[in-house]
Amino acid sequence: PFSFQQHIPVMYSSNPSAPQMYADAPPPYGQASVTGIPVQSRALVPWSTGLCDCSDDVGNCCITYWCPCITFGQIAEIVDRGTTSCAASGALYALIAWLTGCGCLYSCFYRSKIRRQYALEEGSCGDCIVHCCCEPCALCQEYRELKHQGFDLSIGWQGNVEQRTQGVMTATAPVIQGGMNR
Repeated sequence: PFSFQQHIPVMYSSNPSAPQMYADAPPPYGQASVTGIPVQSRALVPWSTGLCDCSDDVGNCCITYWCPCITFGQIAEIVDRGTTSCAASGALYALIAWLTGCGCLYSCFYRSKIRRQYALEEGSCGDCIVHCCCEPCALCQEYRELKHQGFDLSIGWQGNVEQRTQGVMTATAPVIQGGMNR
């Protein structure tokens, strides 16, 4: 039998009252699942690629090396589920990097967010150490991980939402032309 509930996408958000979409995406680590039971017992999994596997995506590697603010902005928009834009995050990263020389102080927090969202192992070094010692490699690995999770970082959060919900029927209220008549 047809169940309308089965055909509605589910996306997990940090806001418990937000609409749920992307059934295939796990809820962020440590947050309640659809059933309301906290999902803290998920086994940690390794990253889909290694830190130094930059040659897996040479184009992204080049962009990240010459202009890491672009890659960081794309990562931040997806990780924050569209609450921050690629441009705003990238500009803030560039400003911090220009003023302090340490954009890694900002980007390491996003590595931690990605690890929590997808229950990824931390590795032998902490997130900040990885970013401080090899910022381009860390950003490239995070970019590849989000691609592995099914995101197209070049189209941003909204583009991914539209792409994944394409063909899904949504119920809308009928539009009534004109106003009330006596």
